[in-house]
Amino acid sequence: MKFEERLGDLEAIVEKLEAAELPLEEALALFEKGIALVRQLATQLDEVERKLEVLTRNAAGEPALREMEEPKRGD
Repeated sequence: MKFEERLGDLEAIVEKLEAAELPLEEALALFEKGIALVRQLATQLDEVERKLEVLTRNAAGEPALREMEEPKRGD
């Protein structure tokens, strides 16, 4: 599942939990699913961060932090 799909699922769960008077069992199930999604999203972000560190190593092989450039928009 893509990051954006998981994030969308998490947002939908949050909306349901905030908007409805759910039975305790249903609210707990949604909460558990939300926690699982948060963990999956965090794992994906950690993996991306590691890949970026590898891709941005300097000549000495050390991670080199650089500011991200803003994407250019054709608007």
